[in-house]
This record gives sequence, structure tokens and C-alpha cells, in this order.
Amino acid sequence: MGCSAGPVGRVGIVSGRPVEFLARHVDVPGLVMAGVYGMELLVDGERRVDPRVVPYVEAVAAAADEADARLPGVFVERKGGVSVTLHWRPVPDCADEVIAVAADLARRHGLAELRTRAAIELRPPVAIDKGTVVDALVDGYTVGAFAGDDTGDLPAFAALGRAAADGRLTRVLRIGVQSSEMPGELPDAVDGLVDGPAGLADLLAAVAKRLR
Repeated sequence: MGCSAGPVGRVGIVSGRPVEFLARHVDVPGLVMAGVYGMELLVDGERRVDPRVVPYVEAVAAAADEADARLPGVFVERKGGVSVTLHWRPVPDCADEVIAVAADLARRHGLAELRTRAAIELRPPVAIDKGTVVDALVDGYTVGAFAGDDTGDLPAFAALGRAAADGRLTRVLRIGVQSSEMPGELPDAVDGLVDGPAGLADLLAAVAKRLR
């Protein structure tokens, strides 16, 4: 992860979305892009899947097909073939059913579960998350920052905390993005909160202005 982005050294997007989605929607040269919680990377325009997840690709596909059949009306989102997310936001009354089906699919197909906002993701049971990506991103630097709003972001905040505690980073900034669906653990995991995506955009614009 050697890309740089001007005076801040390195800027990355660490997302639950696939890298192909990120590349289509954020056309900014120099960004490091990590998709599906770090299970895939976009390096020099090329998508690279972590080899540890490859053995589970067929299991993910089978679980996705079965979810489609068992959960009509629920949005079954396939993410680059490496994970699948079951969304109940469009059908909130189905939340308990989705959670039960996800647990059954995870057990039978040997997958792990990740609970997110109004959704649950079935993914390979490998030690890859936003925290492992952030550890790699801050390697070689003394200052690091991360912003997030969901359960999947908690490992990234924890990784920055550990990096500061053991002296790898001299300063960190953990930014929580408030919403009505943010996890209860978020306020205690961050150094400060901003008011939704608009608040984060305002903060980043102010930082960019200072850097100029």
C-alpha cells in the first residue's frame, strides 16, 4: 500500500462495498481502495482478492442462492463473489426471519456473520477486517485518522487505538459519524462525533482548506 495523496501522505477508502463500486463512484487518483472489509484491494487499477478467502467463494455463492430462494423481497447483495449481505431495511418486519436464515446459512456453509445496519453479511471466516487494513495503511507513518459509522468500523478504531498505545503512531483521530442507526459502541470508540455524512464532508473540506 504505497500510494500517496499529496501532503497527507496516504489516503484510503476502507469500505464494505466491493472495490469495483468504489472505483466507479470515487475517481480520485492516488487513493488506496480496500473493499469488502479488506478482502479485496484495487492496486494499479487491478482487483486483487485476498487468497485466504478464495476457498470460500463457492460457499458464499451457494449461501447467496439459497438466501434468494428463502427470503423473497429481501435484498440479497452479492459482493464481488467473496461475501453476501442480506438487507432487511426495505422489509423491516422480516428482520427476525433474515437473522435466523443468515445464522442457518452461516452454520451450514461454514461462513461467518457480520451484523451491520439493518443487514447481516455472510463472509469467509478469516481474520480480515477494517482493522487489519488500517494497520497496513498506517505502517510507516506517525499520524493516522479514520472515520466510520457502523459496526464494521469498530475494528478500525480499535486498530488506531492500539497503534497509539504501543507507540507506532504518535497521534490518532477516530471520527464517528452519527446517525439514528449507529451502533451503541460507537461514541465510546471514537475521539469525536460529526453530524452525519454532511458533517464529515464539512470536516474533510476544512482539513483540505487548511492543507492548501
